[in-house]
Amino acid sequence: MIDLHSHILPALCDGSQNLETSLEMARLAVADGITHLAGTPHIHPGVYDNSTDNIAKTLRMLQVELYSQDIALRLVMGADVHMVFGVLERLQDGQIPTLHGSRYFLLEPSHYLPVPQFLRQIEAFLNAGYMPVITHPERLRWCEDNYQDFITAARMGAWLQVTAAAISG
Repeated sequence: MIDLHSHILPALCDGSQNLETSLEMARLAVADGITHLAGTPHIHPGVYDNSTDNIAKTLRMLQVELYSQDIALRLVMGADVHMVFGVLERLQDGQIPTLHGSRYFLLEPSHYLPVPQFLRQIEAFLNAGYMPVITHPERLRWCEDNYQDFITAARMGAWLQVTAAAISG
């Protein structure tokens, strides 16, 4: 499975800007041997006001287009959730989707400031049965000064997802 942060979900204001681009990106993914793709638009209140319902609706509409264009790509749902107050409650009541209905979800901390009670929040997700996948920590300006917190989060059971450029340069 590949995560393209919703680059083929035009209706969610996060990624591809039109259906034609979405379909071309899907064709390229299939040409690269990809059979399943997770649509993971951002959820950040006031910036990207996405929810399980509108993500699911958009994915269904795009999946129909893929079938009608004979593009053999299966879409699954997720989101890249900004780490703000209320995420756990919104996960529990279904407003925020997990990755393909699993216990895993993409979690994006603030890019600029350390998250208050970062490790306590990670612990709360884990204790509630969720598996946070912390997205691209290498992009966070505060990561280097708080590197040990990310190591601790991983030891607690959270996952870390880095971008390919972080590895390849």
